[in-house]
Amino acid sequence: MKKFLSLLMVAAMVLSISVLTSGCGSTASPDNAVGSDGASSGEKTAADYKIVLILPGEVNDQGWNASNYAGLLACNEELGTNMEYVENVQSADFESTFREYAERGYDMVMAAGSQFDEAAATVAASYPSTMFVMVNGANCDLDNLSPLFPKEYEASYLAGIIAGNLSQTGKFAMIGGESNLAMEHLMSVYGKTAVSLCEGRGISGASYNLAYANSWSDVALGKQMAENMIDEGADVLFTYANELGLGAIDAAIDKGIKVVGYSSDQTTIDPNTVVASVDFDFATMYKWAINAYLDGELAGHMVHEVGINEGIFVPIYTDNISQETKDAVDAAIQDYQAGSVDLTALFDN
Repeated sequence: MKKFLSLLMVAAMVLSISVLTSGCGSTASPDNAVGSDGASSGEKTAADYKIVLILPGEVNDQGWNASNYAGLLACNEELGTNMEYVENVQSADFESTFREYAERGYDMVMAAGSQFDEAAATVAASYPSTMFVMVNGANCDLDNLSPLFPKEYEASYLAGIIAGNLSQTGKFAMIGGESNLAMEHLMSVYGKTAVSLCEGRGISGASYNLAYANSWSDVALGKQMAENMIDEGADVLFTYANELGLGAIDAAIDKGIKVVGYSSDQTTIDPNTVVASVDFDFATMYKWAINAYLDGELAGHMVHEVGINEGIFVPIYTDNISQETKDAVDAAIQDYQAGSVDLTALFDN
């Protein structure tokens, strides 16, 4: 089999890091490594592989789904794949959607979100020839389960530094689509980081108000939740909730508070409200994952992790952010890469 991954990629893949779930190995991906033409072996090229991406929301949500869709586009444009996608798939249809594409002989079924883990594991057991790749997943109990895990708490750490330097009241509004372990970790890291920085700036009584909507798409609910938090004194909003999050940002625009965007460049919504974002460079992550699969190196029984060290999380600033805050984020990245910061200590559980 012809290899297209660089020696750096091979070296990075064999590094052992923490195990996320019982019985699963875990690797960190290499930096920006992609192949030249995406061919695997024999006469089969990247375009010949049948790959589909299942999305829980719409590709224009300016958040999680948009970030994953950008990864698909990068693979099609740069690796020559013909990846398809299905958007706005609801939880009741997870299993049937997976089964439909596996029955049709798809080589790989990807899905964006940890909420797909259980359905994927159920279906994967019956279709060993199809690789199931859950972005943000953790279940790797089978040879054809190979989750990709962007360490989102590292991105929320950077967002928390921005927020902690931005707030004037020390009151932070935080809204999540639904509670799961990854969400709880990233929210805890963000909130504690922001509050700690405010306390260091001499702001007394700093605190955060966290609520889960149990929805990813209810725009009106997101706006209502944000309005209530703002009325209680919050001056900086952070939300991770797909379309629901757009409703929350709309409330921030109406009430004149600031937002630190997350998962995509949300500054384009309103740069005077969303004054900074932490963008997820899923183009890099997807290209690595798909190229590794095409070369037969995307192993099952393993969680593949990426984060700050792989350059996946990119801060984006408007003119409303001071150089002092930018320097603080740069210093935090350097400290984290040097191993002097343990973000797991900020987890609630």
